[in-house]
Amino acid sequence: MNRFLTNARVLGLSLLVLTLPMACETDKFLENVNKANLTDLTQWESETNADVFLNDVYSQIPNKLNQTESLDYYTDDYNISHYYTAANWRIGITIVPSTSTDNPWGGTHGPTYGYTWENFFVKIRKVNTFIQKITENKANYSEAYYNKRMDEARFLRAFFYSEFFVHIGGLPILTEPLDRTKMSTEQLQKPRETFADTYNFIVSELDQVVKNGNLDVKYSLSQRDAGRATLGAALALKGWIELFAASPLFNTATPYLSDPGKFVHFGNYDPSRWAKAAATNKAFIDAYGNGKNYNLFPDLKNLWRTANEYNSEVIWDRQVVANVANMGGSYESRGGPTYVLGEYRSWGNYNPTQELVDQFAMANGKPITDPTSGYNPQKPYVNREKRFYDFIVYDGAPYKLDWMPRADTIYTRIDLTLPNPDRTNQIDLAGKTDVGDSGYYQKKRLNPDAAPGNDASGQNYVFYRYAEVLLNYAEAQNEATGPDGGVYDAINKIRARSELAPLPQGLTKDQMREAIYRERRVELCFEDKRFLDNKRLAKAEEVMGKPRHNMVIRNSVPANNSGVWVYTIEPEKKYTVKFDKKQYMNPIPQNVLDQNPGIKQNPGY
Repeated sequence: MNRFLTNARVLGLSLLVLTLPMACETDKFLENVNKANLTDLTQWESETNADVFLNDVYSQIPNKLNQTESLDYYTDDYNISHYYTAANWRIGITIVPSTSTDNPWGGTHGPTYGYTWENFFVKIRKVNTFIQKITENKANYSEAYYNKRMDEARFLRAFFYSEFFVHIGGLPILTEPLDRTKMSTEQLQKPRETFADTYNFIVSELDQVVKNGNLDVKYSLSQRDAGRATLGAALALKGWIELFAASPLFNTATPYLSDPGKFVHFGNYDPSRWAKAAATNKAFIDAYGNGKNYNLFPDLKNLWRTANEYNSEVIWDRQVVANVANMGGSYESRGGPTYVLGEYRSWGNYNPTQELVDQFAMANGKPITDPTSGYNPQKPYVNREKRFYDFIVYDGAPYKLDWMPRADTIYTRIDLTLPNPDRTNQIDLAGKTDVGDSGYYQKKRLNPDAAPGNDASGQNYVFYRYAEVLLNYAEAQNEATGPDGGVYDAINKIRARSELAPLPQGLTKDQMREAIYRERRVELCFEDKRFLDNKRLAKAEEVMGKPRHNMVIRNSVPANNSGVWVYTIEPEKKYTVKFDKKQYMNPIPQNVLDQNPGIKQNPGY
């Protein structure tokens, strides 16, 4: 039996507990009591039974490693295929859907990534039901159990709200399950709250969880509660949402489009929002970081490996179980080199752009734009920083993951001497095959232990890690006070792990801002962060409104490759890209608007 079951750590499997007879070892996990036929009366009579319901709430955390599209598809970090919803979004096509949908195939509704209006409120209803029921049946539980599980539930509700909030803005605030048999139409049709009110709700819930102190700060791999909410997760999420809201798109009196309801902006600029975000992230560093409970994991390329789950850097993740339908990870089947050792292995979708590759520094720590860096555009992959070799598969890159019987070398160059170029990783500028068309593939986060396949991977999906807290703090502190010692210390810790020299002293606020942005983009690439950064920093209209670029490598004597290989950066040709300002936030489905007159549409739709 999988170790996750025997250790009672797969919270998401509890959904099966509610609907199916349970295997013998799962019965042991639940104290040998069959829970398949729990009623509303028995569900809340004991802590064990109540946990079955809460575990189902945990199962509502999206398994993002099984989502067909990632948020990175909607960024300038990837050059992706034409058949996705992201492809329409990237040419400026985003319209109001008739119904709530998360269709990834050619949709026109924008990114969802595990959330729709329908399933968001299912998640919230389940949390609110749990909170209501354990409150009504409080006498059945110990005080410690009640306090801990109540704060877990409040964290989960805040987490679900935060994940939808970043795509929609202001939301209806629901803190109890709706009941049409007891509630009036006015009570049932909760209006959409402002951006500020929704933000304040999320932050106040997380703040209270942290102040209560009922949760553990962090769990280790061996603990049975690993995967449950922690104080570390609550404080890190609070710091992230504060940074998100303090950023230019929202922290303004002048919204990107007319927004009289203040659903997607505060309605004023307040510099103290930066200071608040800095203080929260600094509180995490001081209370939990610097090796107390959390620290940078020394081996970044293996941070996500199954054997390293709940390592010192992981703050909040979603558990994944290899080779269990809908519980395993299929991330590797959609990206990485298309052909490995001559065999078709992936859809080839994770194609880093030249724009991203150019952000990786040289080994001496200098950006490639620095004339003293030593960068040679005809030898672009020589003497680059460590993260480049750990994260990016480039032309001529050695490629060996642990599941492979031997090493391979990945070539993306155009080689006219090949008898069947469509059966290689040669760049596919025509977009007719699954082979990538940027000249690069992704290596970061691919499971080194499991060959690509449906549900084949057991690597957890990491939402937040300590490096992001350091980056959040550095950015917010720089905006609040300028590049002081704390800003330098946070950024240099991350650089040091990747064997880069510290940033030079004496940077101006603007120079430090650009250094932080570069560090953030490289360190957090392929972790679904870039889309939200482009949004909150109001940069999407700039970076998504122009073509991305590919590295095209041809031989000067193509007939027999007897010449030299020439590296040329060329713009993508598949898309006539466009970004409309309305795309900063998703449209609200028409049926949602029709069903509740208190829900107003987002600007521009």
